[in-house]
Amino acid sequence: MLVAVPLIASASGDPAIDTIGTAVSPEELAKFFVIMPDGEGLPPGSGTAAAGLPLYAEKCAMCHGENLEGLEGTGAPPLAGGRGTLATKKPFKSVESYWPYASTLYDYIWRAMPFHEPGSLTPDEVYSITAYILSFAKIIDEATVLDAKSLSEVKMPNVDGFYVDNGPDRLIYRAQGGATSK
Repeated sequence: MLVAVPLIASASGDPAIDTIGTAVSPEELAKFFVIMPDGEGLPPGSGTAAAGLPLYAEKCAMCHGENLEGLEGTGAPPLAGGRGTLATKKPFKSVESYWPYASTLYDYIWRAMPFHEPGSLTPDEVYSITAYILSFAKIIDEATVLDAKSLSEVKMPNVDGFYVDNGPDRLIYRAQGGATSK
């Protein structure tokens, strides 16, 4: 059976110039690039664990539990606990025990959470929720103010469990300002 496929001609004849749809704004495009392990790409803003507690209770606890333990049936993993268990017969993976970079936590919350409204949090809210999770796990002090500088200085318990790949593929994950060779 033959299927007819219509061809769409562009006004200029160059499909690279003529596009379908609307132009993407820099703000919209920025949501699609990751924040690097060294913190490159973290937005302006700040937050504290105290500001993060009510935000966590309102936007996160329904899936991750009141004590960051994860709730069975929601698919949401635990966020705290398990430190020192990765090399045991019963490893317990959580942000606290497994994740190597605090910037990855910020990035994930910023782009994908809350599950029912991904991308709805402001940078200040994400810094605050991140601060709450990290202080609950005793990775940072409760009084620490997280911002782009301080968050990139946080040393996670499992940072030495991974290695940084500075290969050429890193350049495809441009932070908000574009590709870098940092």
